[in-house]
Amino acid sequence: FNFIKDPDTTVDGFFAHEAQAVIPEAVTGDKDGEEMQGIDHSKIVPLLTAALQEAITKIETLESEVASLKG
Repeated sequence: FNFIKDPDTTVDGFFAHEAQAVIPEAVTGDKDGEEMQGIDHSKIVPLLTAALQEAITKIETLESEVASLKG
């Protein structure tokens, strides 16, 4: 995305107002408020870690199922 005040600079990240719908405790400020919204990324890391652990478990299960089908 690009900041409104610096449209020539592209940044990788999250839109705070979109993150707020999922993880409201990680976002400060209001959408389109006078102050720019912010995200405390440290509050997102545990959720991302848990999601990754869950995905790895599902992948390992599927790999085992495929391996058992191959014989």
